Amino acid sequence: MKHLRSRINQLTFLCSVVLGIVGMGSCLAQPVEAFHNQMIVVDGHNDVIYESLLKGRDIGKELPVGHTDIPRLRKGGVDVQVFAVWSDDKRYGKGKAFKHANHQIDLLEETVARYPDQLAIAKNSASISAIVEQGKIAAIIGVEGGNMIEGSIENLQKLYDRGVRYLTLTWNYNLPWATAAAIEVKTKGDKGKGLSEKGKEIIRKMNELGMMIDLSHSGEKTFYDVLAISKKPVLVSHSNSYRLMPHYRNLKDEQLEALKENGGVVGVNFYSGFLDPGFVERVRKTYRNHFGDKGNYELSSSSQYDKLPVKMKRQVDAPLSILLDHIDYLVGKVGIDHVAVGSDFDGIESSPQGLEDVSKFPVLTAALLERGYTKGDVTKIMGQNFLRILAENEEQ
Repeated sequence: MKHLRSRINQLTFLCSVVLGIVGMGSCLAQPVEAFHNQMIVVDGHNDVIYESLLKGRDIGKELPVGHTDIPRLRKGGVDVQVFAVWSDDKRYGKGKAFKHANHQIDLLEETVARYPDQLAIAKNSASISAIVEQGKIAAIIGVEGGNMIEGSIENLQKLYDRGVRYLTLTWNYNLPWATAAAIEVKTKGDKGKGLSEKGKEIIRKMNELGMMIDLSHSGEKTFYDVLAISKKPVLVSHSNSYRLMPHYRNLKDEQLEALKENGGVVGVNFYSGFLDPGFVERVRKTYRNHFGDKGNYELSSSSQYDKLPVKMKRQVDAPLSILLDHIDYLVGKVGIDHVAVGSDFDGIESSPQGLEDVSKFPVLTAALLERGYTKGDVTKIMGQNFLRILAENEEQ
């Protein structure tokens, strides 16, 4: 059984959330907390390395900024956290991404060394179990962007040896061996899209290593090229339903059906802009109402959101019900065994109401139960599906 941890004012918090946001007729905080504590909770994608560690922040202490630190992970009952390693060639320069990735892993290792009673890096399923049994948070390393291997199988191997257990093939730009959703969506036809022969070699090597292939951010052609080659189930770590929110970062119904056939898993993303079709207009309207003639209307909606007072931000955030709608839809398309959580905390500026940071994961558990999911279903969504695909990729 999972190590049970005390939480400051957690019962009061859950009561207020369950009654005020989820709409339950009676307070189920105590059983919800007990159930949440017994589950293995896994978040499949978090950018706290970029948001805090690279900026010199100590995540061992509760921070007044960002979404993530160890105390808040504890309050949220998170047992397994994927720490994303991210580097943008346009920002940091080509030929520097592999070095930058290793620097970020160094920072995570230094944090683990500073807080060895709180955090440990997990390199396989067995180590996750051992770490959680010790009452620690298991840290999995995921590299968000194939640019960080710099086209080198040797670099891929080196990152695996350091503990990287998934590689998101692309970010928002193409690589010589794989194309991204953000670019594919702008061009017609299939010419120049998908995996190159080098890309196919990389996929085969990932299968051989037992490194999960993450298809969030990948273009449709890349997505299908990977499924045609991979002998193991793939991960889509932080994406949602295109049918409910038509954004290129989300998966179309045909992709979801192919993912189900592959045996893969999709992790629901908490970003309001990937969940709620009304989010952008709500941001712009609120910004206009607040700033009037003094506003800068050439700013992106994300920049306008950042300038709003905190109270107004919470008002324009996606309702929690919309996140639940995406989970319902994904479950309906791929089945309960293929949906997980990939919050994208610290990589997003807006998350659903009630899920403002990692301490609020019990809110999602309560909401799923209220939505009608069984405890077995919730256990799968909140962790077991991710752990299942990790273990299946480890198999030789």
